[in-house]
Amino acid sequence: MKTNLFLSLALIFGIGFTQAQNLPANPDPGKCYVKCITKDEFKDIEETIEVYPAYSVLEVVPATYRTVEDRVLVKEAAKKFVYVPATYETVEVPYVKKEGRTDLNINPATFGSSSRTFETYPKTSGWEYKETACDSPNKEDCVVACFVEYPAQSRDVSFTTLATDASTSQVPVTEVNTVYKKRVIKTPARMDEIEIPAEYSTIKRQVVNTPASTRTVTVPAKMQTVTRTVLAKKGGITTWEEVDCGLLKSNVLPIFYETGSARITPASKKIIDETLLPLLNSKPVSIELMSHTDARGNDDFNMSLSQQRANSVVNYLVSKGISRNRLTAKGYGETRLVNRCANGVDCSDNEHQKNRRTEFRVIQ
Repeated sequence: MKTNLFLSLALIFGIGFTQAQNLPANPDPGKCYVKCITKDEFKDIEETIEVYPAYSVLEVVPATYRTVEDRVLVKEAAKKFVYVPATYETVEVPYVKKEGRTDLNINPATFGSSSRTFETYPKTSGWEYKETACDSPNKEDCVVACFVEYPAQSRDVSFTTLATDASTSQVPVTEVNTVYKKRVIKTPARMDEIEIPAEYSTIKRQVVNTPASTRTVTVPAKMQTVTRTVLAKKGGITTWEEVDCGLLKSNVLPIFYETGSARITPASKKIIDETLLPLLNSKPVSIELMSHTDARGNDDFNMSLSQQRANSVVNYLVSKGISRNRLTAKGYGETRLVNRCANGVDCSDNEHQKNRRTEFRVIQ
């Protein structure tokens, strides 16, 4: 009786857990399924902003003059007497030799500075699943969902503002005066009158033809393009994908690198194309790339080299169109040796070669 009750409760609990986790209906025995949660999709947009305003530059066009001729009286008409001739004296008569004008001084434009904050990466959040240690043979019993929120990222962009635009101020220039001389009667003639005609002369003087002015030249504004990343499509949709159960464990990827380098050889790229690309292109799963070295050489160098090699595989897959969000790279250096060949142990090249490996496994 107790056994039947226990089996009934286990069945009810299993059905409830399956429905809660949206597990596949009617799964085949011995098949493995990976929970795939779609990632947030982002896109870059470009925004053009004004970082330096348009402004005006003023140029002064000087005044021009023209020369005019005036007929002026230099000797008045007079009468001459036979017996007592008239006498004359010379006087100075003022006239404007050059008219006054107004010059213009340029007051250049002045500028200030300001800044503006742009959101370059939006605030994001979502669920992340992690495995925890537990005694259940079903890994789904050991999954913990954590809601993670990442703050938005901003960037300050400095730009120049126009404080005051260019202008002009007037500077008056006084006229130039001078005199000409003429003779006038000092004492008239007495007795017989004799008409003495007046005498005239032509003088030249400069007058303003066109007054001073300004010519405006417009300097265009300077623009700058700012690239911002925005959320294009929200992820978080859960699906279950059937995968080979062996892919959930670490699988050796038989690829090689150039000696002491993280550069992938052409033959190794072909192996990646034939092994990992079909899996990633056919199913929306995520994988972890794990790179290891042997125990020869400096420990820190081996750790760094293994991380670079794992990154090289990730970068190659990204170049083939795989989203970086689906790939995880981890270098373990010489911390996970598969045999006895640790530091100070004498081993053959073949034994060391077994420790130099790159592995992969499906994680989500």
